[in-house]
Amino acid sequence: MDIDELLKRYAYPDRTPWLRANMIATLDGGIQYKGDTAAIGYPLDHRLMEGLRGLADIVIMGAATVREYDSWPDDAPPLAVVSRSLDLDFEGGVFEGGRTIVVTCSSAPEELLDKASGRADVMLAGETFADIGPALDALAERGYQRMLCEGGPRLLAQVAAAGWLHELCLTLSPMVTSGDASRIMNGPVLDTPHRMRLMHAIPDSDYLFTRYAIE
Repeated sequence: MDIDELLKRYAYPDRTPWLRANMIATLDGGIQYKGDTAAIGYPLDHRLMEGLRGLADIVIMGAATVREYDSWPDDAPPLAVVSRSLDLDFEGGVFEGGRTIVVTCSSAPEELLDKASGRADVMLAGETFADIGPALDALAERGYQRMLCEGGPRLLAQVAAAGWLHELCLTLSPMVTSGDASRIMNGPVLDTPHRMRLMHAIPDSDYLFTRYAIE
């Protein structure tokens, strides 16, 4: 399948701000195999991830997901790292160039706040992260209207609970792995299930690219 043709099916809507999540899961719901997300993916899924980044104004990740990266591509949009504890490698390549935003709260350790400020653009969003909504509001106010969240599961669950999950792009991997791998969201049960509408389901080999949007 041609990646350029595939990406035409993922144009952002005119409505803004708009937060899209992009995840991959096995048929039995796991997002990793033996701790490795790449083990359930394949090259076109990786190219789709890169392409979706190119359509976004900003990419949002939780700290655990960011720890899997040694660097951040120069041709990708800015990265916003959401972390309450600031348990991050601020000397790592992800924080080179000063483009990365760290979204944290005022209760974060002061020493780590100082370290983060020296390597990134720090955004304080309230005292705690009981609600991620204000942080996303603040990013939108900075002009980041087309957002892409790549997890992890805890952050994505918070995004959904805050009413900010406008779209879910989910690649179904043709694997069954069992085990105790996380689901794409791990968090409290939502007060009301969020009904989403199927925008497309595109097969490629035995993989399936699905796109759902809020009704």
